Amino acid sequence: MKITVFGSGYVGLVTGACMADVGNHVICMDIDENKVAKLQQGIIPIFEPGLDAMVKENQASGRLKFTSDAKEAVAHGVFQFIAVGTPPDEDGSADLRYVLAVAESIAEHMNEYRVVVDKSTVPVGTADKVKARIEDVLAKRGEKIEFDVVSNPEFLKEGAALNDFMRPDRIIIGVDNPRTAELLKALYAPFNRSRERIITMDVRSAELTKYAANAMLATKISFMNELANLAEYLGADIEQVRQGIGSDSRIGYSFIYPGCGYGGSCFPKDVKALERTAKELGYHAELLNAVENVNSRQKNRLFEKISRHYQGELEGKVIALWGLAFKPDTDDMREAPSRVVIENLCRAGATVQAYDPEALVEAKRIYDDNPHLRLCTSPQNALENADALAIVTEWKEFRSPDFDALGRALRDKVIFDGRNMYEPEFVRRSGLAYYAIGRP
Repeated sequence: MKITVFGSGYVGLVTGACMADVGNHVICMDIDENKVAKLQQGIIPIFEPGLDAMVKENQASGRLKFTSDAKEAVAHGVFQFIAVGTPPDEDGSADLRYVLAVAESIAEHMNEYRVVVDKSTVPVGTADKVKARIEDVLAKRGEKIEFDVVSNPEFLKEGAALNDFMRPDRIIIGVDNPRTAELLKALYAPFNRSRERIITMDVRSAELTKYAANAMLATKISFMNELANLAEYLGADIEQVRQGIGSDSRIGYSFIYPGCGYGGSCFPKDVKALERTAKELGYHAELLNAVENVNSRQKNRLFEKISRHYQGELEGKVIALWGLAFKPDTDDMREAPSRVVIENLCRAGATVQAYDPEALVEAKRIYDDNPHLRLCTSPQNALENADALAIVTEWKEFRSPDFDALGRALRDKVIFDGRNMYEPEFVRRSGLAYYAIGRP
């Protein structure tokens, strides 16, 4: 099949590459000509395991192309995927200007039937807005061209996006007529071979499903963080509590790891957007508000532990920081807890020596003019002349350090672990003070 994907960011690039990998012919369209030029040269703008190789392989086969020519893109595919960003507006609502701009572009150039697929995470009712915008532009052109708008939300985890797309738990298709549903089922047939993964529903329910999924996962994280904080007051060990409740099949182990808060491009934005939608409808979504408030507070938790240990005297201290990305296997620092830790430490007069396997370039872009932040090329480099170590992202290479060596390297012999990576007693036997989240 011929497919067009508008947007060559995280969702668009993964969608385009995976669709091409099963034999479709895909054009990814982006208005950023510099990005398109780099993609044409095989330079991938994001880090996602396996994506670089998949893009290059499908480019070489001729199944995946990149363009900044909207007319060419619209003429190419029956399926027109909208996979552009929906950044949060100042009031927390999703900004739809890019989604609607793509709708206009499709309407300006289409000359025959098209299926417009909302892949971006968008508020309930966006498909109606996309449809209305296309109808308005076609009316101004004096054209009557048939089209359909469907909702097909993505459920991609950064760091595991290719597997999520190629072997999805579910494929949500929101449609308003049976014909379009059959077209989407044919499109997704290569990803639906071993068992039935496609769930068809109305458009608004599909739009809400995406927000509901992310809000549910964010709720689990904030709930565990709330329990972890309570455990500290009670003298309980949240790790033992986690195992106790996770063994209940009704709860499970996924997303019940306490820490220093969630980040990324999805959970924070989507919880706020859903809360804003409720507010616009006159409904006070108390739980969503609490989830966001708990997370905002939790991002300060690690700094509070550091400050308390030093009795507020952080001026001149050097803190090694392991982990910048909001989670392992990505370079994404959007809403990352590391940013809160870094900014709090720098305001308190400390110097931060930070290392991350993938996010150093992004950190340099964000903090290039910060004299209190030094970006390091290895975990050991970050420890040089450091007083203490703070761990913010649970990268695999941090799982089994030499604690005796850490004790020799850290002048104040103290670790602040925002991801509960180690057993407290094991660390303390090496002569290190150890602070975790919700652990005695």
